[in-house]
Amino acid sequence: MRRALVGVMVLSVGAAPIGVFLSLRRMSLTGDAMAHAILPGAAIGFLIAGLDLLAMTVGGIAAGLLVALLTGLVARTTVLREDTSLAAFYLISLALGVLIVSWKGSSVDLMHVLFGTVLALDDAALLFIAGIATVTLLALATVWRALVLECVDPGFLRVVSGSGAATHMVFMVLVVLNLVAGFQALGTLLSVGIMMLPAAASRFWARDVGGLCAVAVLVAVLSSMAGLLVSFHANLPSGPAIILVAGGIYIVSVLLGPVGGLVPQRLPAPHRAG
Repeated sequence: MRRALVGVMVLSVGAAPIGVFLSLRRMSLTGDAMAHAILPGAAIGFLIAGLDLLAMTVGGIAAGLLVALLTGLVARTTVLREDTSLAAFYLISLALGVLIVSWKGSSVDLMHVLFGTVLALDDAALLFIAGIATVTLLALATVWRALVLECVDPGFLRVVSGSGAATHMVFMVLVVLNLVAGFQALGTLLSVGIMMLPAAASRFWARDVGGLCAVAVLVAVLSSMAGLLVSFHANLPSGPAIILVAGGIYIVSVLLGPVGGLVPQRLPAPHRAG
Protein backbone atom coordinates (compact mmCIF):
# COMPACT_ATOMS: atom_id res chain seq x y z
CA MET A 1 0.00 0.00 0.00
CA ARG A 2 2.85 2.43 0.78
CA ARG A 3 4.54 1.74 -2.55
CA ALA A 4 1.20 2.06 -4.34
CA LEU A 5 0.51 5.40 -2.65
CA VAL A 6 3.92 6.81 -3.55
CA GLY A 7 3.66 5.49 -7.11
CA VAL A 8 0.26 6.95 -7.94
CA MET A 9 1.01 10.28 -6.24
CA VAL A 10 4.23 10.72 -8.23
CA LEU A 11 2.39 9.63 -11.38
CA SER A 12 -0.26 12.27 -10.67
CA VAL A 13 2.31 15.07 -10.59
CA GLY A 14 3.53 14.28 -14.09
CA ALA A 15 0.41 12.99 -15.82
CA ALA A 16 -2.20 15.53 -14.70
CA PRO A 17 -0.56 18.58 -16.37
CA ILE A 18 -0.23 16.57 -19.58
CA GLY A 19 -3.96 15.90 -19.38
CA VAL A 20 -4.63 19.64 -19.04
CA PHE A 21 -2.76 20.39 -22.25
CA LEU A 22 -4.49 17.51 -24.04
CA SER A 23 -7.80 19.03 -22.99
CA LEU A 24 -6.83 22.56 -24.03
CA ARG A 25 -5.65 21.29 -27.41
CA ARG A 26 -8.91 19.35 -27.87
CA MET A 27 -6.95 16.10 -27.94
CA SER A 28 -8.61 14.38 -24.97
CA LEU A 29 -9.46 11.27 -26.98
CA THR A 30 -5.90 11.22 -28.31
CA GLY A 31 -4.72 10.26 -24.84
CA ASP A 32 -7.14 7.35 -24.77
CA ALA A 33 -6.05 6.21 -28.24
CA MET A 34 -2.36 6.46 -27.34
CA ALA A 35 -2.98 4.44 -24.17
CA HIS A 36 -4.14 1.59 -26.38
CA ALA A 37 -1.33 2.20 -28.86
CA ILE A 38 1.33 1.17 -26.33
CA LEU A 39 -0.33 -2.22 -25.80
CA PRO A 40 1.32 -4.16 -28.69
CA GLY A 41 4.81 -3.07 -27.63
CA ALA A 42 4.15 -3.99 -24.01
CA ALA A 43 2.67 -7.30 -25.20
CA ILE A 44 5.76 -8.09 -27.29
CA GLY A 45 7.91 -7.31 -24.26
CA PHE A 46 5.72 -9.70 -22.27
CA LEU A 47 6.09 -12.33 -25.00
CA ILE A 48 9.87 -12.08 -24.84
CA ALA A 49 10.52 -11.67 -21.12
CA GLY A 50 7.22 -12.21 -19.29
CA LEU A 51 6.11 -9.54 -16.79
CA ASP A 52 9.50 -7.84 -16.90
CA LEU A 53 9.45 -4.08 -16.27
CA LEU A 54 12.26 -3.13 -18.66
CA ALA A 55 11.06 -5.23 -21.60
CA MET A 56 7.45 -4.08 -21.35
CA THR A 57 8.48 -0.45 -20.84
CA VAL A 58 10.80 -0.36 -23.84
CA GLY A 59 8.19 -2.11 -25.96
CA GLY A 60 5.43 0.25 -24.85
CA ILE A 61 7.47 3.40 -25.54
CA ALA A 62 8.54 2.11 -28.96
CA ALA A 63 4.98 1.19 -29.94
CA GLY A 64 3.53 4.48 -28.73
CA LEU A 65 6.10 6.59 -30.57
CA LEU A 66 5.69 4.48 -33.72
CA VAL A 67 1.92 4.97 -33.72
CA ALA A 68 2.34 8.72 -33.14
CA LEU A 69 4.76 8.97 -36.09
CA LEU A 70 2.61 6.82 -38.39
CA THR A 71 -0.50 8.80 -37.48
CA GLY A 72 1.18 12.08 -38.37
CA LEU A 73 2.61 10.61 -41.57
CA VAL A 74 -0.74 9.29 -42.78
CA ALA A 75 -2.50 12.55 -41.88
CA ARG A 76 0.06 14.62 -43.81
CA THR A 77 0.32 12.43 -46.92
CA THR A 78 -3.26 11.21 -47.43
CA VAL A 79 -6.81 12.58 -47.31
CA LEU A 80 -7.41 11.14 -43.81
CA ARG A 81 -7.54 13.55 -40.88
CA GLU A 82 -5.31 12.92 -37.89
CA ASP A 83 -8.15 11.85 -35.58
CA THR A 84 -9.39 9.24 -38.08
CA SER A 85 -5.90 7.92 -38.66
CA LEU A 86 -5.26 7.71 -34.91
CA ALA A 87 -8.54 5.86 -34.36
CA ALA A 88 -7.57 3.28 -36.98
CA PHE A 89 -4.14 2.66 -35.46
CA TYR A 90 -5.58 2.55 -31.94
CA LEU A 91 -8.07 -0.19 -32.87
CA ILE A 92 -5.38 -2.21 -34.64
CA SER A 93 -3.03 -1.80 -31.67
CA LEU A 94 -5.64 -2.83 -29.11
CA ALA A 95 -6.62 -5.98 -31.01
CA LEU A 96 -3.00 -6.92 -31.72
CA GLY A 97 -1.90 -6.40 -28.13
CA VAL A 98 -4.72 -8.48 -26.66
CA LEU A 99 -3.99 -11.23 -29.20
CA ILE A 100 -0.29 -11.33 -28.36
CA VAL A 101 -0.84 -11.47 -24.58
CA SER A 102 -3.57 -14.11 -24.94
CA TRP A 103 -1.30 -16.19 -27.17
CA LYS A 104 1.36 -16.76 -24.53
CA GLY A 105 -0.20 -15.73 -21.23
CA SER A 106 -3.27 -16.53 -19.18
CA SER A 107 -6.35 -14.48 -18.46
CA VAL A 108 -4.59 -13.27 -15.30
CA ASP A 109 -1.68 -11.94 -17.37
CA LEU A 110 -4.11 -10.20 -19.72
CA MET A 111 -5.88 -8.53 -16.79
CA HIS A 112 -2.49 -7.42 -15.44
CA VAL A 113 -1.57 -5.77 -18.75
CA LEU A 114 -4.98 -4.17 -19.31
CA PHE A 115 -5.78 -3.02 -15.77
CA GLY A 116 -2.42 -2.98 -13.98
CA THR A 117 -1.50 -4.09 -10.47
CA VAL A 118 -0.85 -0.94 -8.49
CA LEU A 119 -0.35 -2.92 -5.26
CA ALA A 120 2.49 -4.88 -6.89
CA LEU A 121 4.73 -1.87 -7.64
CA ASP A 122 8.34 -2.62 -6.74
CA ASP A 123 11.31 -0.31 -6.26
CA ALA A 124 12.28 -0.45 -9.95
CA ALA A 125 8.77 0.58 -11.04
CA LEU A 126 8.71 3.43 -8.51
CA LEU A 127 12.07 4.73 -9.74
CA PHE A 128 10.85 4.54 -13.34
CA ILE A 129 7.64 6.45 -12.56
CA ALA A 130 9.61 9.06 -10.61
CA GLY A 131 12.05 9.42 -13.50
CA ILE A 132 9.24 9.96 -16.02
CA ALA A 133 7.59 12.54 -13.73
CA THR A 134 10.91 14.40 -13.37
CA VAL A 135 11.53 14.43 -17.13
CA THR A 136 7.95 15.60 -17.71
CA LEU A 137 8.18 18.53 -15.31
CA LEU A 138 11.55 19.64 -16.69
CA ALA A 139 10.30 19.38 -20.29
CA LEU A 140 7.10 21.28 -19.48
CA ALA A 141 9.11 24.03 -17.83
CA THR A 142 11.25 24.27 -20.98
CA VAL A 143 8.44 24.38 -23.57
CA TRP A 144 5.71 25.93 -21.38
CA ARG A 145 5.38 29.18 -23.33
CA ALA A 146 5.31 27.40 -26.69
CA LEU A 147 2.72 24.88 -25.45
CA VAL A 148 0.43 27.59 -24.09
CA LEU A 149 0.77 29.62 -27.28
CA GLU A 150 0.05 26.56 -29.41
CA CYS A 151 -3.13 25.95 -27.43
CA VAL A 152 -4.27 29.53 -28.08
CA ASP A 153 -3.05 30.11 -31.65
CA PRO A 154 -0.96 27.36 -33.28
CA GLY A 155 -0.85 29.26 -36.57
CA PHE A 156 0.80 32.27 -34.91
CA LEU A 157 3.43 30.02 -33.31
CA ARG A 158 4.31 28.49 -36.67
CA VAL A 159 4.62 31.90 -38.32
CA VAL A 160 6.61 33.59 -35.54
CA SER A 161 9.05 30.87 -34.52
CA GLY A 162 8.54 27.84 -36.72
CA SER A 163 8.79 25.63 -33.63
CA GLY A 164 5.21 24.36 -33.71
CA ALA A 165 6.09 20.94 -35.14
CA ALA A 166 8.96 20.43 -32.67
CA THR A 167 6.77 21.48 -29.73
CA HIS A 168 4.02 19.12 -30.85
CA MET A 169 6.47 16.21 -31.13
CA VAL A 170 7.95 16.90 -27.67
CA PHE A 171 4.45 16.99 -26.26
CA MET A 172 3.47 13.69 -27.92
CA VAL A 173 6.62 12.06 -26.53
CA LEU A 174 5.62 13.26 -23.04
CA VAL A 175 2.13 11.81 -23.55
CA VAL A 176 3.58 8.41 -24.48
CA LEU A 177 6.06 8.42 -21.59
CA ASN A 178 3.38 9.24 -19.02
CA LEU A 179 1.02 6.63 -20.41
CA VAL A 180 3.77 4.02 -20.17
CA ALA A 181 4.47 5.13 -16.60
CA GLY A 182 0.76 4.88 -15.82
CA PHE A 183 0.66 1.48 -17.46
CA GLN A 184 3.00 0.16 -14.76
CA ALA A 185 0.41 0.96 -12.09
CA LEU A 186 -3.01 1.14 -13.74
CA GLY A 187 -2.69 -0.84 -16.98
CA THR A 188 -3.28 0.36 -20.52
CA LEU A 189 -7.05 0.79 -20.14
CA LEU A 190 -6.98 2.90 -16.96
CA SER A 191 -3.69 4.83 -17.24
CA VAL A 192 -5.35 7.58 -19.25
CA GLY A 193 -7.93 8.03 -16.45
CA ILE A 194 -5.45 9.57 -14.00
CA MET A 195 -4.40 11.88 -16.83
CA MET A 196 -7.76 13.09 -18.18
CA LEU A 197 -10.33 12.99 -15.35
CA PRO A 198 -8.42 15.41 -13.06
CA ALA A 199 -7.78 17.66 -16.07
CA ALA A 200 -11.47 17.68 -16.94
CA ALA A 201 -12.44 18.45 -13.33
CA SER A 202 -9.94 21.31 -13.12
CA ARG A 203 -11.76 23.24 -15.87
CA PHE A 204 -14.53 23.97 -13.33
CA TRP A 205 -12.19 25.37 -10.66
CA ALA A 206 -9.59 27.51 -12.45
CA ARG A 207 -9.26 29.76 -15.50
CA ASP A 208 -5.55 30.16 -16.29
CA VAL A 209 -3.28 27.33 -17.44
CA GLY A 210 -1.14 27.33 -14.32
CA GLY A 211 -4.21 27.13 -12.11
CA LEU A 212 -5.65 24.31 -14.22
CA CYS A 213 -2.45 22.28 -13.85
CA ALA A 214 -2.30 22.88 -10.09
CA VAL A 215 -5.93 21.86 -9.56
CA ALA A 216 -5.51 18.82 -11.82
CA VAL A 217 -2.50 17.62 -9.80
CA LEU A 218 -4.41 18.17 -6.54
CA VAL A 219 -7.43 16.22 -7.82
CA ALA A 220 -5.21 13.39 -9.06
CA VAL A 221 -3.37 13.14 -5.73
CA LEU A 222 -6.60 13.21 -3.70
CA SER A 223 -8.15 10.60 -6.00
CA SER A 224 -5.13 8.35 -5.58
CA MET A 225 -5.18 8.59 -1.79
CA ALA A 226 -8.95 8.18 -1.46
CA GLY A 227 -9.09 5.40 -4.05
CA LEU A 228 -6.46 3.35 -2.26
CA LEU A 229 -8.23 3.83 1.08
CA VAL A 230 -11.56 2.77 -0.42
CA SER A 231 -9.99 -0.26 -2.08
CA PHE A 232 -8.32 -1.30 1.18
CA HIS A 233 -11.37 -0.99 3.43
CA ALA A 234 -13.94 -2.23 0.89
CA ASN A 235 -11.69 -4.97 -0.55
CA LEU A 236 -11.98 -3.60 -4.09
CA PRO A 237 -9.47 -3.51 -6.98
CA SER A 238 -7.22 -0.50 -6.38
CA GLY A 239 -6.81 0.80 -9.94
CA PRO A 240 -10.52 1.02 -10.76
CA ALA A 241 -11.20 2.48 -7.30
CA ILE A 242 -8.74 5.33 -7.95
CA ILE A 243 -10.29 6.11 -11.33
CA LEU A 244 -13.83 5.97 -9.95
CA VAL A 245 -12.94 8.42 -7.19
CA ALA A 246 -11.49 10.75 -9.84
CA GLY A 247 -14.72 10.30 -11.80
CA GLY A 248 -16.74 11.20 -8.72
CA ILE A 249 -14.72 14.39 -8.24
CA TYR A 250 -15.32 15.24 -11.89
CA ILE A 251 -19.10 14.84 -11.50
CA VAL A 252 -19.08 17.02 -8.36
CA SER A 253 -17.06 19.60 -10.29
CA VAL A 254 -19.55 19.59 -13.16
CA LEU A 255 -22.34 20.25 -10.68
CA LEU A 256 -20.72 22.63 -8.18
CA GLY A 257 -17.56 24.04 -9.78
CA PRO A 258 -17.50 27.84 -9.56
CA VAL A 259 -16.20 28.23 -13.13
CA GLY A 260 -19.12 27.12 -15.29
CA GLY A 261 -20.61 24.47 -12.98
CA LEU A 262 -24.31 23.70 -13.46
CA VAL A 263 -25.49 24.92 -10.04
CA PRO A 264 -23.48 28.20 -9.91
CA GLN A 265 -24.70 29.06 -13.41
CA ARG A 266 -28.29 28.81 -12.27
CA LEU A 267 -27.90 30.80 -9.07
CA PRO A 268 -29.15 34.38 -9.28
CA ALA A 269 -26.44 36.94 -9.83
CA PRO A 270 -25.57 38.98 -6.71
CA HIS A 271 -27.39 42.31 -6.63
CA ARG A 272 -25.10 45.30 -6.80
CA ALA A 273 -26.22 48.57 -5.33
CA GLY A 274 -26.21 51.25 -7.94
